[in-house]
Amino acid sequence: MESEHKLSDYNFEFPKELIASRTAGKGKTRILHCPKDGGERRIMKAPEIVELFRPGDCLVVNNTKVIPARLYGHTLHGGEVETLLVQALIPAENGEARYEAQVRPGKAFKIGRELEIAGVKTVVEDIKEDGARVLRFAVTPVELEAVMNREGHVPLPPYIDRPDDEDDKLAYQTIFAKYSGAVAAPTASLHFSEEMLEALKAKGVYVAEVTLHVGPGTFQNISVEDFTQHKMHGEHYELTRENAEIINKAKREGGRIVTVGTTSTRVVETIADVNGIVKAQSGVTHAFFYPGYRYKIVDGLLTNFHWPKSSLILLVSAFYGRENTLAAYKMAVENKMKLFSYGDGMLIL
Repeated sequence: MESEHKLSDYNFEFPKELIASRTAGKGKTRILHCPKDGGERRIMKAPEIVELFRPGDCLVVNNTKVIPARLYGHTLHGGEVETLLVQALIPAENGEARYEAQVRPGKAFKIGRELEIAGVKTVVEDIKEDGARVLRFAVTPVELEAVMNREGHVPLPPYIDRPDDEDDKLAYQTIFAKYSGAVAAPTASLHFSEEMLEALKAKGVYVAEVTLHVGPGTFQNISVEDFTQHKMHGEHYELTRENAEIINKAKREGGRIVTVGTTSTRVVETIADVNGIVKAQSGVTHAFFYPGYRYKIVDGLLTNFHWPKSSLILLVSAFYGRENTLAAYKMAVENKMKLFSYGDGMLIL
């Protein structure tokens, strides 16, 4: 194992009370500005980051929308069942909705098992290698979406230790959310209020959108010390022609490409060629960035503070360097900045 590929080198200590269980609100968080050239780091209020952008820069945001994907139900014998709908699949021939889902308690649900989920008759159609179940619901996809909007729960991250409530339906959705499909928010975008977005546009900053439907794999632990052996989960992405043109135009004119979140970063770095040019494309990305990776297109990154030893802290370290990243995290903890999905953020620019 190469010495620089040890997962244990990406650990950091933090007091549990710094885990944000609720958000401060859009435009109300704090951002740690980390100058990419190595200047002094400073903590700013979220709206103040507008000052750091120049006309012609391009902000790249993820417009995925979190679905209320956690549904509760029961077996025909009355046992409780919890499901997390992860990925919409092609409907059955009769038009019934099909989803890949995580089901708890899992082992009991063999192929052919009948369940009732959120009042809808459901059957286990298949079992995937990773233990996920393919579920078929006795309603159409449109009807199932209505059921989810009525009965579904916001799938908060596993480390937020409380049940979801009505507030989360707005709080865990970004101002850019358009296309349903994520089971976790692209949380770096939660720092933006409409006012901040307008101020950036007024300054002449381009805004390009990508879509990456964040899957539950984003919370998957890396279980190997040599993290180069980690198998990254796949996530569906799309970049439209119109948005590809915005990014390329900004790049061509000398603007900086600033990605909002690890999700937007994964999309543009998956698509970009060696010259940092992007084109319209959709697919599934398994991209995994860690120190040693050379970024092709990203010039700046706005991201939250990530769980120790996660694929996300590796992505940030690949961009900013391990020592810089851990020093920034140490400063954040010392200044009692809030951590993780609902927490504060850092802007490397």
